[in-house]
Amino acid sequence: MKVTDVLVQCLENEGVEYVFGIVGSETVDLADSLSKSKQIQFVNVRHEQGAAFMADVYARLSQKVGVCFSTLGPGATNLVTGIASAKLDHSPVVAIIGQAAIDRHHEESHQYVDIVRLFEPVTKWSTEIKESESVPVIMRKAFRVTKLEKPGTVAITLPENFASQMISKTPLPLTPLPISVPLTEILEEAKTLIKNHQKPFVLVGNGVIRENAVSEVQTFINSLQSPVTQSFMAKGILEKDHPLNFFTFGFKENDEVIKGINEADLLIVIGLDFVETLPKHWNQKKLPVLHIDTLAAEINEFYPVKVELVGNIKNTLQMLNQSEIPSKSWHPSGNLKYQMISAYKINETDDESRKFSIAIETVLQSIEKLSPDDTIILSDVGAHKVSVAKTFQPKKANRLIISNGLASMGIAIPGSIGAKLACPHDPVICITGDGGALMNFAEIETAKRLGLSFVIIVLNDRMLKLEVQQMNEKFGTNYGVTFQNPDFVGLAKSYGIKGKRAENLVDFEHILSETLQSLEEIVLIDVVF
Repeated sequence: MKVTDVLVQCLENEGVEYVFGIVGSETVDLADSLSKSKQIQFVNVRHEQGAAFMADVYARLSQKVGVCFSTLGPGATNLVTGIASAKLDHSPVVAIIGQAAIDRHHEESHQYVDIVRLFEPVTKWSTEIKESESVPVIMRKAFRVTKLEKPGTVAITLPENFASQMISKTPLPLTPLPISVPLTEILEEAKTLIKNHQKPFVLVGNGVIRENAVSEVQTFINSLQSPVTQSFMAKGILEKDHPLNFFTFGFKENDEVIKGINEADLLIVIGLDFVETLPKHWNQKKLPVLHIDTLAAEINEFYPVKVELVGNIKNTLQMLNQSEIPSKSWHPSGNLKYQMISAYKINETDDESRKFSIAIETVLQSIEKLSPDDTIILSDVGAHKVSVAKTFQPKKANRLIISNGLASMGIAIPGSIGAKLACPHDPVICITGDGGALMNFAEIETAKRLGLSFVIIVLNDRMLKLEVQQMNEKFGTNYGVTFQNPDFVGLAKSYGIKGKRAENLVDFEHILSETLQSLEEIVLIDVVF
């Protein structure tokens, strides 16, 4: 059996359903082997960056490993942004990359770059197959490494001279990942720490979602009865109207919840990735920290850890919840929650004039009002991402997908493909600025070819709005951050999908409501500001 046949068997053994990528001369054997698989569907995309974004979002929602592949040279370099994004957002993705034959590695050679070294900074492990018999071992290790906490990316380079070699190896058996929990005495220290403080504030991060610990966190919070705030990627862990929900933290400016955090005497930080927001932005008072996470805390002067509960978050919280958690019922002063609702425009207003204008906040309020509870929202990166993090309140955890580590523009449209393949029965809405939309607009052809259905909302203001705001504030003017756009409705129709335009909120709500009632195709809504 040739090497690529064994490689595909290894993918099947790992439970892989989809491989996203573009075939090149160095990967034709892999494509041929994929064509014979009855389990794996190869999704041929229009750009390798899109393939990596699809694998990332698919992994987050399916809780399986996302897989993408490319050829050497420019194919590999095109993958880098999406792979880096997945690494920083702790999404388990394996990239398989074609490479020039080994005998070309020592000299200047057409399309050859050192792919292993190229991917080392953006992966947990970057390696090359240097001996064909090692394929099963490398593949098993790759899937284990990518899923071990904290999850991340792996790059495997396959030189073309090995692809068609014949070997007699078979996939290695799967073994479960190890699960650890804190020692009993450390748990007792944590309970004592909570007991000895009167005003704990809970900060929740995306690790809670990765570890399937949402229910356990909710139980802990309801016992503790102390205020809670969530990172961008952890939104939805508490329902919008929960009395302890103080919404989102991690903003560079006007982070309203900091007023409440500053009143606390202890921070209980659960599953937070520093890549989302550094402690110096939300713990300037250097309050003591109870750290609950899968890995030990990073050393940081603004993160003075008193007790560390290191291990599986779900199991750790189950153990805490089985003991008596002391109630520490308190609320920040000054009606902070109402102030946040007003500042972040979380609730609709009764102002009739809003219906005849349009703003990102009212668009988000309408999406929240009209979309079913299980709707998956993908936010691209731009000024609107900050508004999504502030205003939009998902009804469930892991229903709002944001790139917040690398903050990669262009993720939303290809990400919607990954989302729909992971959750085929759930509605998907992609919110993107015009800048991000055109970065990977070609993947609409991929989605159309696959027969998928979702909504694309393009916020059309003909500028990089965040940069416009920053430059105007700093210099009193802006430069190089505005542009012209194509006719998005006409462009949508050229791809064979529906395109509709909304110039006020009444139009938008009518179009969205009508679309969601019978969403059987891709619909693009051009929202003109």
